[in-house]
Amino acid sequence: MTSAVAFPRRRTAAVWPPLALAAGLICGLAAAPADAACTDPPIPQVDYRDCTFDRSQIRNADLTGAQLRDSSFIRADLSGSNLSEADAYGAKFNSATLIDAVFDGANLYQADFSRADLTGASFVDADLRFVEFYNASLQNADLTDAQLGSADLTGANLSGATWTNGSYVCREGSIGRCN
Repeated sequence: MTSAVAFPRRRTAAVWPPLALAAGLICGLAAAPADAACTDPPIPQVDYRDCTFDRSQIRNADLTGAQLRDSSFIRADLSGSNLSEADAYGAKFNSATLIDAVFDGANLYQADFSRADLTGASFVDADLRFVEFYNASLQNADLTDAQLGSADLTGANLSGATWTNGSYVCREGSIGRCN
């Protein structure tokens, strides 16, 4: 969908057509992200900002570098999907199934993974600051070099997870913290 730009019908100077063309191009470029459809197929660098995919099945998708800011994936299944380098600032993954998903290098600042199944997920070098992992399953997840500042791990199962230093593996029964 393209946005229409209305210009006055009367030309007032010989420079008007080039200015109109320049203004049209600038407006078209500025509107490009808003024109991205939430129905576009899941491909690398797709723009899904502010989209809702609640209860969707998006398994084994390549969403490398995708724009997912403020999108909703509540109860969605993204198992095996690659979300490396994605920008998912403020995204909602509540109760989602993300088994073996890859979030390496992703910006997940303030994302919500409450009650999500992240078993075997990889968060290598991901920004997990202020992320909600309330009652999430992070069993066997890889958190190597992830930034966990102010993340809420209340009730999260971290059994078998590789901790941020990359060498320590959380013991069985690690709930809410890595033991």
